[in-house]
Amino acid sequence: MALGEFEQIVLLAALHLGRKAYGVNIVQTIEGRTGRSVSRSALYITFDRLEAKGFLRSELRSPTAERGGSMRRYVEVLPAGLRALQDTRAALLGMWDGLEPLLEGEA
Repeated sequence: MALGEFEQIVLLAALHLGRKAYGVNIVQTIEGRTGRSVSRSALYITFDRLEAKGFLRSELRSPTAERGGSMRRYVEVLPAGLRALQDTRAALLGMWDGLEPLLEGEA
């Protein structure tokens, strides 16, 4: 199953964060690595879509005493999500292959 661009970015951010992958951290990671603004609502909609595809699992956790605040939705990339990322990466690299001279202005 193909991944959309934002789905790829969300899964990659979750992989970068590992056990610390939850909404706010994922938004900060995406914004910091891409320079792209991300709304939390778009992120949570994408979590739901990735869960429906079997690529991601999420879990609401209660706030801790030292942290306070509200519950956090932690996510974990599942093996199917990792395979989808690998397949998407291979397809994109195949499409980029041979375009270096054109993209670097050597054509």
